[in-house]
Amino acid sequence: MRSITFALLLAASCFSSNAALAATNDDVKWINQCVEDNKNEGAKKDVVLKYCTCMNDKMSDNETQSITQWEKTHKTEQAACSKAAGWK
Repeated sequence: MRSITFALLLAASCFSSNAALAATNDDVKWINQCVEDNKNEGAKKDVVLKYCTCMNDKMSDNETQSITQWEKTHKTEQAACSKAAGWK
């Protein structure tokens, strides 16, 4: 009985790890696109990366818009992330 329980717990942890990894890979894709979209906006690359990461963190995991699209309708979040990233 214990071995079955252990096997089920192990399988569940593998599935949840794969889901977390997929979300992380998707986040990286969106953040990289945001950095690319903002590369000519006059801020240093590390500032843009902090901004894009902050914006991504504020978005729902189910969001289908890019960060660049989403920021246009979420001015409060945009202002907060700009400030947190040190974007001047």
